[in-house]
Amino acid sequence: MYAADPDVVRLAAWYHDAVYDPRRADNEERSAHVAESELAAAGLAVGSIARVARLVRLTTGHDAPAGDSDGEVLCDADLAILAAPAGDYDCYVAAVREEYGHVDWPAWRAGRGEVLTGLLDRPRLFRTTAGRAWQQAARDNLRRELTTLAGPSGDAAQPR
Repeated sequence: MYAADPDVVRLAAWYHDAVYDPRRADNEERSAHVAESELAAAGLAVGSIARVARLVRLTTGHDAPAGDSDGEVLCDADLAILAAPAGDYDCYVAAVREEYGHVDWPAWRAGRGEVLTGLLDRPRLFRTTAGRAWQQAARDNLRRELTTLAGPSGDAAQPR
């Protein structure tokens, strides 16, 4: 399945992390506002701006409504890193940990564990035809990371 409006999806992908502060919980909302402001100034049609902003907001929970091909494509693309080869996934995790360097190690382990468990509890991570092929690789990466965090070796991965 492909996007119904690829240009809108591309703009939403461009803007979905326009505002990113790991200390805040409203990044997607703030990014949607940036998109609305900048795209209005650029003269994009009001309806297109609203669709871009809606898609940006969807990346908060990556839960596009069934049949929303634009939302499904964007959410799958945003989560695609979860299915990367193990070494690439580990580099991604290291980068995320660096972004959250302000969080102490025990809180990081607990919070990251909750995120991973929440993802694994979903009946499916990906909605598109292409994305469904990534399910197993993504779940393998998530389980591997969760095992590392939960086990005694989780402390060995702690930055010194």
